[in-house]
Amino acid sequence: MLLRARWIYPVSSPPIEDGFLRVQEGRISEIGIFSECSHQAGVGDLGEVILMPGMVNAHCHLDYTDFIGAIPAPYSFTDWIRAMVDLKADVDDAAHFESWLNGAQQCLKYGVTTIGNIETRRDLLPELWQRVRLRVVSFIEHISLKPERNVDADIRELAHWMATHHPTNGRVGLSPHAPYTTTRDVLNACGSMPGPLTMHVAESDEENRMFRNGEGPLYDMLETAGRLMDDCGDQSPLANIRNADLVDDEFLAVHGNYLNGNDLQLLGENSASLVHCPRSHGYFQHQPFPAEQAREAGVNLCLGTDSLATMRNPDAELDLLEEVRQFHEQHPGFSPEDSIVMVTRNAARAIGMADQAGSLEIGKPADVALLGCARIESSVAEHIIQCRGPAAGLMINGEWEVSVGEMA
Repeated sequence: MLLRARWIYPVSSPPIEDGFLRVQEGRISEIGIFSECSHQAGVGDLGEVILMPGMVNAHCHLDYTDFIGAIPAPYSFTDWIRAMVDLKADVDDAAHFESWLNGAQQCLKYGVTTIGNIETRRDLLPELWQRVRLRVVSFIEHISLKPERNVDADIRELAHWMATHHPTNGRVGLSPHAPYTTTRDVLNACGSMPGPLTMHVAESDEENRMFRNGEGPLYDMLETAGRLMDDCGDQSPLANIRNADLVDDEFLAVHGNYLNGNDLQLLGENSASLVHCPRSHGYFQHQPFPAEQAREAGVNLCLGTDSLATMRNPDAELDLLEEVRQFHEQHPGFSPEDSIVMVTRNAARAIGMADQAGSLEIGKPADVALLGCARIESSVAEHIIQCRGPAAGLMINGEWEVSVGEMA
């Protein structure tokens, strides 16, 4: 298959005007300027489009897609948690399926080919994986509020499940939910688990106060629920994770809104990643996200959508480019190229998919998104950021998931 486009944006190399991409057996075999392409017979001319890597959504909760508008912006993060617990209690298998698949379709609609998704129902995953060709990294969520005598047995059972189940187009990772919903024993046991690991860390001021000061509404709620609170007071929310030796180049911290300079330095020194979700951040009205400090510390920064349960706009969808636009507006020190890297190459690395996604390179799977570009008045990267609406086409493994023009 030979494709020609007005622009090709490989991410790993400069944009190519009037470029081509050759696909053989689902992988990229050649890329370059069309005038230099030998064997031009049978070319599919895509016209006035930008051909770029399928984007990578490094953090989402597909099963919360149908919760949009269910929780008005809350007074506190703790109130939101209580509301989520109540909502999830009423979700049956059919509702979980529908919400997960709706979220997957929305990701595809806006040019995403790879996701890092938090999974709360591993019993339903094998069938869900069969329903989509989206490249999925499923992070299996684990929550353990109270001390348990069989922590090692629980983690061994989880490790066995992860070793024997995986999506066709992805992999499985682990997600101990957050420092406040796990125990030290659980985190220590997770150190033996292979593959990528992600955790919500320092997401809210209330979590920050719980660990650094030993007080606040989240502290009170969890103490009442029976969680041991002897790890709270005078330490970072990142401390238990660090002490369990989980902070490495396969660790992805989620949100990190209240990480300080020392925390960011720890992530950077260990080549760890941090995913920011701008619309979710705005929903909770957190303090400004420390993007510049994280970059200076050497942290691998990327972006995600989080879930539609944290959106102020009742018509919002899982549109990753909307996250890029908001980030770019709020952090002018990042160039358009920097911002796009955060939903391509950086995000692929963060979820352990750098060899499969995030850039257009010879040998990689042909995962491609097409964006309209009838007129480019600035840089190609700036034009990509300002593109609104569905992608003009989408390809995964060299096969059109959405044919050219179908979504538009």
